[in-house]
Amino acid sequence: MLKATEKYISIEAYFEREDTAEYRCEYYRGDIFAMAGGTPNHNRITVNVVSLFNARFRGGPCEAFSTDLRVQVEKNIHYTYPDVVVVCGEVKLADGRSDTITNPTVIVEVLSESTRDYDRGSKFTAYRGIETLTDYILIDQDTVHIEYFSKKPDSIWRLREYFSPREFVEINSAGAVLPIEAIYERVII
Repeated sequence: MLKATEKYISIEAYFEREDTAEYRCEYYRGDIFAMAGGTPNHNRITVNVVSLFNARFRGGPCEAFSTDLRVQVEKNIHYTYPDVVVVCGEVKLADGRSDTITNPTVIVEVLSESTRDYDRGSKFTAYRGIETLTDYILIDQDTVHIEYFSKKPDSIWRLREYFSPREFVEINSAGAVLPIEAIYERVII
């Protein structure tokens, strides 16, 4: 996890601060964590994934959002800013917030050196507590490598890894198939 910026901050103070902040911070049990700046590769992958999803979702029940939409992982405890969030059906917002959703179906994180352990570890553990979440996708920005976790009907999470740009990531819950070559378009590896 990234280093906390202060000792303790209330959830009310966190939201007040975020409303006027120049940079985004995630929140966990009174600690706030400044989000690292993105690289061109990180941004390319994020834009590519959102574009692929939304092109596929036209006229359907799902919609993709990028980095500025916060996710309530656990009310008053944990809030994050995933790189990409997909919601299928009505977007449900946290009480009193217009910038925080509570019902993600798919979360995508683009891995960076400073966050990869957090994204794979405690963040994914926390995300698994979100009832509506069925898919979690980690995309490496330095090499073609995608880790795709999908929740099965028995609530067991299954991992499938991809290493070739000629493969496709099939996300059944959202009715989307993403060509890996398109995910990595213009990415310098």
